Amino acid sequence: MNRFAAILIASLIARLSYQMARSPVLPRFAESFGATPELIGLIVAASTITGVVFKLPAGALSDLLGRRRLMLLGAVFFAVPPFCYPLVEGAGALFVLRFVHGFATAIFSPVASAYVASLGERGRGARLGWFSSASDIGATSGPLLGGLVLYATASFADTYLLSGVLGAVALLCVLLVPDVEPEVFSPVEPRKGRAGEFWAGLREVGKTPMVFLAAGAEATMYVGFGAFLGFLPLYAATVGLNDAQIAVVLALELSVSVLAKPLAGRISDRVGRRPVIVIGLLLCSAALPYIFRAASFAGLLAAVPMLGLGVAAVTPATNAYLADLVATRRLGAAMGVFGTIWDVGEAAGPILAGVLIGSFGYRPAFDITAAATAALALAFAVLSRRLVRSG
Repeated sequence: MNRFAAILIASLIARLSYQMARSPVLPRFAESFGATPELIGLIVAASTITGVVFKLPAGALSDLLGRRRLMLLGAVFFAVPPFCYPLVEGAGALFVLRFVHGFATAIFSPVASAYVASLGERGRGARLGWFSSASDIGATSGPLLGGLVLYATASFADTYLLSGVLGAVALLCVLLVPDVEPEVFSPVEPRKGRAGEFWAGLREVGKTPMVFLAAGAEATMYVGFGAFLGFLPLYAATVGLNDAQIAVVLALELSVSVLAKPLAGRISDRVGRRPVIVIGLLLCSAALPYIFRAASFAGLLAAVPMLGLGVAAVTPATNAYLADLVATRRLGAAMGVFGTIWDVGEAAGPILAGVLIGSFGYRPAFDITAAATAALALAFAVLSRRLVRSG
């Protein structure tokens, strides 16, 4: 099977399983245990916290041990944890399980991104856009399927068991991905040499300020997007939407991203990464206050496409921007750094939103988030231009 096609299929199924376990089912499941908005934010963010800690070493290790080995390890965590959700009996245990489940994307995501980026420089933005869209097809189908199953069965257990079955299918799909070893790996290299190469890779990436700037832009987008995913189901319920309607709203936002990402990536190949990133962040900033003022199913359907377009612009452009900056043999480490920083944003989003919503309500909370996103978009535009000139 073609390498690019294989990784697209594997990522699609993996994200389908993972996102089905997250939204809109997870906030409702946590709420069933009597969790407060602040605690729900922590539970939603728990799996992302795993990524903050483990994406960097996972990406760097893939430079040494091979992409496929690490992707298989990540796929094990797509397959096993979902079967444990029906055994959970409290919010604390749910937090722990979400942390463990987070090893799936913490390991798989940066390594798979490095795998795709290393397939060549020409058309890299478009290729990463297709890869992100394939992941988002799974992410789009996950909330839709999860919401519909929960609506039809009124059973959290049934929903999570289906997620586990899909996770097992994802593991089988990863087995189909061809094994392409990175340039720096040698099967006979002594352990000390590998350790030295591991730290050398991290040092090389750490000396590239633009890597951190690109990751910061992605993290900024994920602060708002993570808050949206965590609290849109609860907000929508307050304005009268049922589980099926909430699933459709989430699926629409993700569908817009899926369709727009390859085009956004291709545009970034032609006009440059930075303008596309800035425009995407500003679209996200404009969308959030609009979404959390919508008071009906039709209003939410009209509001969420703007957020989808913003996310679609930022994600492939930042990934391609990062890959343009580092050598192929360091892509795992770079994607690990990148994933760690953007996970800080994704983890912070639900946590900050929970605190702000608990204190001020939905509208002020997302107005503040939107204003911060707009300010950081402008900061990225200025700082990236200065770094290019000085570099």
